[in-house]
Amino acid sequence: MSTPASELAYLARALKAPRIGSVSGRLATRAREEGWDYEAYLAAVLAEEVSARDGHGGQARVKAARFPAVKTLDDFDFTVQTSVSRQTIAHLAQLDFLAEAQNVVFLGPPGTGKTHLSIALGVQAARRGHRVAFATAHQWVNRLGTAKRAGRLDEELERLGRIPLLIVDEVGYIPFDPEAAALFFALISSRYERRSLIVSSNKTFSAWAEIFGDPVAVAAMVDRLVHHAEVIVLKGESYRLRGKREEVLSGAKEH
Repeated sequence: MSTPASELAYLARALKAPRIGSVSGRLATRAREEGWDYEAYLAAVLAEEVSARDGHGGQARVKAARFPAVKTLDDFDFTVQTSVSRQTIAHLAQLDFLAEAQNVVFLGPPGTGKTHLSIALGVQAARRGHRVAFATAHQWVNRLGTAKRAGRLDEELERLGRIPLLIVDEVGYIPFDPEAAALFFALISSRYERRSLIVSSNKTFSAWAEIFGDPVAVAAMVDRLVHHAEVIVLKGESYRLRGKREEVLSGAKEH
């Protein structure tokens, strides 16, 4: 009598879908641990096969996105960062928010995993056939500022509007002057209910007035950003500081 695993292996061979055969068991274990429903498991298995078949295109889109590093959800340690729900992130990884032109916002102190999760979702999107572009908030503003000075700001916003997912990292690390704040507002507004954003910030929304200098404009900006958004607040100490502390303690023990 055949087992479900052997049946899956046979079906994968019959369909000439070797990736399904190699990942179905691992994903089944993960699905049980994280409480996926049947549809989520099936989608994850099929996505792996599609990703394998579209490998070259996926790699090109990941490269074109200009991520500072390639990170995945498999690399994220949910046992250390317990303030974020595995199920919430797994649901976002299905990328329904892209189809619905919704946003994802990660808020929390430096080093708590905001950029990792942003990149991981972006990599997932790129590997599934979506164009993605990554930059810090100031890099986006500088890009728009250059376009404005050349008299083509509307053209640049329209061009960016053809990219399904923009990732805006590090909002709040450096204050904006009024012109930069206006450009950032233009970027948010141009994508409202049209295309998706993933935004990460080390500041709560109540502190954004300090970053942008105009409480009224900030209220309008945040309203557009979060109207259709999943807002995830990460807590805890920095991964980097924790690693450095463990390194120091380990060195002290050796001596």
